[in-house]
Amino acid sequence: MVNTPIKTTKSQEIFAAAQNLMPGGVSSPVRAFKSVGGQPIVFDRVKDAYIWDVDGNQYIDYVGTWGPAICGHAHPEVTAALREALDKGTSFGAPSVLENVLAEMVIDAVPSIEMVRFVNSGTEACMGVLRVMRAFTNRDKIIKFEGCYHGHADTFLVKAGSGVATLGLPDSPGVPKSATSGTLTAPYNDLEAVKALFEENKDEIAGVILEPVVGNAGFIAPDAGFLEGLRELTHEYGALLVFDEVMTGFRIAYGGAQEKFGVTPDLTTLGKVIGGGLPVGAYGGRRDIMSLVAPAGPVYQAGTLSGNPLAMTAGIKTLELLQKPGTYEYLDRITKKLADGLLQLAKETGHAVCGGQISAMFGLFFTSGPVHNYEDAKKSDTAKFGRFHRGMLERGIYLAPSQFEAGFTSLAHTEEDIDQTLAAARDVLSNL
Repeated sequence: MVNTPIKTTKSQEIFAAAQNLMPGGVSSPVRAFKSVGGQPIVFDRVKDAYIWDVDGNQYIDYVGTWGPAICGHAHPEVTAALREALDKGTSFGAPSVLENVLAEMVIDAVPSIEMVRFVNSGTEACMGVLRVMRAFTNRDKIIKFEGCYHGHADTFLVKAGSGVATLGLPDSPGVPKSATSGTLTAPYNDLEAVKALFEENKDEIAGVILEPVVGNAGFIAPDAGFLEGLRELTHEYGALLVFDEVMTGFRIAYGGAQEKFGVTPDLTTLGKVIGGGLPVGAYGGRRDIMSLVAPAGPVYQAGTLSGNPLAMTAGIKTLELLQKPGTYEYLDRITKKLADGLLQLAKETGHAVCGGQISAMFGLFFTSGPVHNYEDAKKSDTAKFGRFHRGMLERGIYLAPSQFEAGFTSLAHTEEDIDQTLAAARDVLSNL
């Protein structure tokens, strides 16, 4: 592959201006490219598996707006449904039948969910589920895992992975100790550590929350028996098990990680895919637990834009598309081709790497591995990843700008896209 340097003059000008208008020039930290060097490209438009920047450069996209674009960007059926919905109004702040439709689809798909509450982001979903799990158990402490990210609420910003890990921040200034005093942490994939926490805090732990497949410390799969072991431990100690499936929900299987691995939690958080690219989040679970949420019960949570008709419309159409036969078989096939190809190329070119994929989610670490948890992930050569990222970007491949973020494929990615990506990777890795 011939490397013709891309020109990003307009992107640089726009980003320079943005830094005087917004902190770091961005609305979310990882977008700033701090850990990979250089400046971010400024998007102009997206379609299918591709993005175009303001300078007219085209890229194959493996970020997919951080997960929601599982059907591809600007899918014609989704955009057509949104145009029709726009004519009826952008926000109601009142009940609509669209909420019923999407709620029924979510309940039918996700094994743990008997009732659901729609919100506007994954962070908001995790805030809501935290409150209801504490209320149901009448306990205050929770267990989370190092490197798992559950949004930027104070309680969760303890060894939180994602942008915190990418930027090398020590959790976050501005979070009082009192807000995290009830947050206990354990290494992912370490059942003994979880059991020790339960023993040390008997009858105090409301529940365990985790990404069943980690995507915010890079792609890390659960070891055999890990999820099953957490289910047993939470039962044993009278605590709730919460799967944060904001990233994995409807991505690694139609029913999420809980369907894929056959482990049913008590509560689940969702986002991304169920909004079809529009802001959305949701939390749900057993009826007896969710019946505590206001106005059915005393646990208060509200939101003006919750159940927004545009987000509901995009979510409904996206889930309808995902129900078509062969969807997840196709996603698994092309993602496996990509992940296996990257690992093989790295090996052939003499780089220590590890990684893998599950359905439409993948990752690559620049370390010999294996990577079972966040501590293992931190052994990665982040400087080398930064050079790899920049090299791929210059060859028209857009990867997540962090060693500590998973990658995503979509139904719009073709075999040719994968071939082009692997050709670019061979070129970059050979010169890294």
